[in-house]
Amino acid sequence: MKIFKGKLLGAGAVVALALAACTGQQPAEPKLTASGLNPAKFDTIVGADTVKLYTLKGANGMEVCITNYGARVVSLMVPDRDGKLTDVVLGYDNVAQYMDTQNSPSDYGSSVGRYANRINLGKFTLDGKEYQLKQNDTHPGDRNHCLHGGGDTGWMNRIYKAEQTDSATLVLTIEAADGENGFPGNVVATTTYKIVNGNTLDIAWNATTDAPTIINQTNHNYYNLSGDFEEAEGGLKQMLMVNADYFTVADDSYMPTGEVKAVEGTPMDLRTEHVILDGLDREYDQIKNANGGYDHNWCLNTKGDDTQVCASLYSPKTGIFMEMFTNEPGVQVYTGNFQGIGNEPNIRHKLDKKYPQYVSVCLESQKYPDSPNHPEWPSPVVTPDKPYYSHAAYKFSVK
Repeated sequence: MKIFKGKLLGAGAVVALALAACTGQQPAEPKLTASGLNPAKFDTIVGADTVKLYTLKGANGMEVCITNYGARVVSLMVPDRDGKLTDVVLGYDNVAQYMDTQNSPSDYGSSVGRYANRINLGKFTLDGKEYQLKQNDTHPGDRNHCLHGGGDTGWMNRIYKAEQTDSATLVLTIEAADGENGFPGNVVATTTYKIVNGNTLDIAWNATTDAPTIINQTNHNYYNLSGDFEEAEGGLKQMLMVNADYFTVADDSYMPTGEVKAVEGTPMDLRTEHVILDGLDREYDQIKNANGGYDHNWCLNTKGDDTQVCASLYSPKTGIFMEMFTNEPGVQVYTGNFQGIGNEPNIRHKLDKKYPQYVSVCLESQKYPDSPNHPEWPSPVVTPDKPYYSHAAYKFSVK
């Protein structure tokens, strides 16, 4: 990529400018996606790897734009109750900001791996051997955990090989070496994004390994179904339902204590759809621990049945309704508790927007956090004879 008059341009834009200079013609206006993205801003080459923006189209007007940098969903356009296409996920409009893990760090839209969520002190034991992972999530008292497979050196910041097999399907592949961020086993993993039935974003993760390891992938879209990414606490004004009778209790470093607690009679009871803000008791210890919002794992009643709705999200403003399905035992609900604070107010995002605190909701399918250290919980162990498969689907409609 190159800089032109202070702006970062992709390779395609640089070529267009060069041709225009030779011919004396004005460069053509870039062809934008329905969400307003300029694909040229995602064109770059890093070493032997090429980064691009890929666009999937659904029969009902749904559009999903994905970059193979971190297998990230950049925009997701769905019709509202009036038929207007609305972008419902947060992100950046150029690959440079996604790659700048120092000044604009984010997991927006990414395919997280090798292990989503946290592992206590970055340690686990497998087949009698203890492994020390990268401790990229730091807390007072030397309680430093491994988060999202190593954060800026995890899979969400790797370049995937991409193959768009048809207008609605993108297959992204990554290879991870034995010892990467401390994890054992050489792994080949794929993330497949597909629009099905015209209105569902279907995500499948598959992986093979040459030695026993642990894998727990998820998608990290930040959803705001109103399409207004600058409304104060806008994410909390959505209506949420999570089909779960229990959740895993966490300490103030977001690490599960091992206790599985009933949601009954607590602010963690999301079994009936309601406005998130209405049920959010910020004096409750679990919500205090999470900086005034949710950042917890719910133990799903669906128990791996991905034909049943495990969670839903609804915007009364636009009428957009999203239902979630997964074969995983848990879902992490995160309400953007750390957005809009620290350096965040200085960061510009898509359409030059600044994101305030609590502007979005993540619904991350997963094994429970720190599962490698809790043998009583569903196992994340993958072996050469037991390949990895995980599935999540997000179905959109209006009501």
